[in-house]
Amino acid sequence: MKTRFLAALAVFASASSADAQSMTPMRGEVTSFTDEFAIRVFPSNPYKRRIDVAVRVYDANFKPVAARISPPEMSLGGGASRGVLVVVGFEGQAERRVRVCTESIPFPGTKMSVRTQVCGRFIARHRLLR
Repeated sequence: MKTRFLAALAVFASASSADAQSMTPMRGEVTSFTDEFAIRVFPSNPYKRRIDVAVRVYDANFKPVAARISPPEMSLGGGASRGVLVVVGFEGQAERRVRVCTESIPFPGTKMSVRTQVCGRFIARHRLLR
């Protein structure tokens, strides 16, 4: 058991942070005068080959949240990044906490179905409902 842990730790330690799928920004605060708020995130692909990703929105407990995402899914070339606009409603709340996540989509026809997920945390405040 200890050997497996050490082997896993060595693999994890050997992967540099530059090789991890990423998204910017990872945190943010938004103030809105309307019943919706918008966040622009930039998923990026640090790998040399093309990957497919989806952007999804969850609440603070990782339950899906209704949102307009443009584009919701995309293919990113090696080293590429692309802006994604996420619009979420307040649903009558004065403050809303959401997680915007970039999730990899496994290649079709492969036996490996590993999904990665990188999430940013955002707080939105409705200026008029305070």
